[in-house]
Amino acid sequence: MDSQEQNQLPPDDAAAIDSLGKAYQGFKDELGKKIIGQNEVIEQLAICLFSKGHSLLMGVPGLAKTLLVSSVAETLNLSFNRIQFTPDLMPADITGTDIIQENGVGGKREFEFIKGPLFANIVLADEINRAPAKTQSAMLEAMQEKKVTVLGKTYTLEPPFFVLATQNPIEQEGTYPLPEAQLDRFMFLIDVSYPNAAEELRIAQETTGAEKESLTALLSGEQIKAYQELIRRVPVPEHIYQYAVDIVRMTRPKSEEAPEWLRELVSWGAGPRAVQYLILGCKARAALRGTYMASLEDIEAVASPVLAHRVLTNFTAESQGITSKKIVERLIEEMRSSATA
Repeated sequence: MDSQEQNQLPPDDAAAIDSLGKAYQGFKDELGKKIIGQNEVIEQLAICLFSKGHSLLMGVPGLAKTLLVSSVAETLNLSFNRIQFTPDLMPADITGTDIIQENGVGGKREFEFIKGPLFANIVLADEINRAPAKTQSAMLEAMQEKKVTVLGKTYTLEPPFFVLATQNPIEQEGTYPLPEAQLDRFMFLIDVSYPNAAEELRIAQETTGAEKESLTALLSGEQIKAYQELIRRVPVPEHIYQYAVDIVRMTRPKSEEAPEWLRELVSWGAGPRAVQYLILGCKARAALRGTYMASLEDIEAVASPVLAHRVLTNFTAESQGITSKKIVERLIEEMRSSATA
């Protein structure tokens, strides 16, 4: 079988991608009834959801992050829980715990497990960096393993399971920043920025009047799981795989592929998980846009949210105001230039 045949999508999958593209357009239209602007954020959230990934949202307070996540759950007919992380939050507060109950037979008492807020399809972990390390670890274990362990017993989390954590870029006093190894568990770092002037005017006009009606649920959990499996079958050309490997290896300052300028600014680069997420992300973006094969445009679009939180800058970069995002953007531009040279 040659590469062209390998990259041909079966007719059933092509029809399913057409269906997904229409469903995604309806999803965006429905969210637009409550969320003004944030189109790129919505697309990145959808890419993560259909790739079975998790997202870390970064933005100042008041940008409707909680409303966005709850609206996503409502539109997709999924259960939703919000956890407000605080310094006194304990692991049992999010996973659940055993309590003693009378079973009604002879007054006998026995332990019964009461599920915590982690038992939902979509979980918003608000200000995850405000919780101590032990609670963060319980959260991240659930994200990775799709299950929780309480007092030696294991409980499986019902799929689809999607975590969106937020970090506040201001007010860092009294916080517990996520270790770099734990940041790697998030597929995307999504920047939630301020709206533009026109969007802010619409916010003032449309959100200060009568309460808006509830959103219509468009997709069930079973449909989402089917689409998640479909994403895995989207063809990827060989040069896209090579692009993912090349750009990730370029982020590592001790790698031969790293450009000289990057070695002076970066202390640690992205690991193999970044390659996996780049491929899954470009597959999902292609399918959501109704195309049958991942393209260079797709992988360039997901490169920054996948790599920005996996590239650790050093003091030299920080002193010059150079962020990880700027470094990734420069790498993308260099990759583009070398391809057209």
